[in-house]
Amino acid sequence: MSATHVPEIFALDSATELTPVHAGAVVVAGSHGGIYPAALAAEARVRGVVLNDAGRGRDDAGIGSLDWLDAIGLAAAVVDHRSARIGDGADMLARGVISGVNRAAARLGCAAGQECRLAAVALTRGTPAGGEHPPVREARMLLRDGAVAVWGLDSNSLVEASDSGTIVVTGSHGGLLGGRPETAIKVDARAAVYNDAGFGADDAGISRLRELDRRGIAGATVAAASARIGDARSSWSDGVLSAVNEVAARLGCMPGQRVPEFADRVAAGAGAAR
Repeated sequence: MSATHVPEIFALDSATELTPVHAGAVVVAGSHGGIYPAALAAEARVRGVVLNDAGRGRDDAGIGSLDWLDAIGLAAAVVDHRSARIGDGADMLARGVISGVNRAAARLGCAAGQECRLAAVALTRGTPAGGEHPPVREARMLLRDGAVAVWGLDSNSLVEASDSGTIVVTGSHGGLLGGRPETAIKVDARAAVYNDAGFGADDAGISRLRELDRRGIAGATVAAASARIGDARSSWSDGVLSAVNEVAARLGCMPGQRVPEFADRVAAGAGAAR
């Protein structure tokens, strides 16, 4: 980095929005701080990255990026989910407070309790990670076949046109990206399940549920402490519902239920409607 060039700082609502334009820059992304968003940052060759700790959650999955990126020498930090909205990079940059950093970021002057904007500036002194890193890929899996299929998707970004009319269990956080309604889900699924990311600032971690209500889609979130964020299989096998929308409540779904029971009730409601 030349003495006259200051790397740019970008605010993105999701790490999935990273492009070659962001190479060499610092990125504050609204994604959870798990391993897949970390891999996207590494692939984009950013100089440093700030993600959302998503309530940390089961097995500290919400901050898995920190150690993973330390292993390849990329500086990373996470903001406290209570300080800024998950899924909203601009809000994180404006009012986020750092809750954790990796060793590479600490060497640049980043620390817990720091304002996100100051941490981002400190990260501009870092260097992009070079070399290869272990491949990380999100997955789709059929969790249950039947009249109403249940698909597991590690990320909401994996939703396909064929998921229309199915029950989609995702590992993604339940926050609208940048508050945009169209980011709730790309198709008219029968139901969708997300991770509540600890609810967080302005209850952003469950903000998709309201939009799903408007579209007539049953929606629920699992408690971050009950299932690993970014892991659809964990949501299915371990997840305990923490919130449901009105469409789901009318089908008999409620907090405290397990995800397979949620799927049973949605499927039964679909059968009754035929």
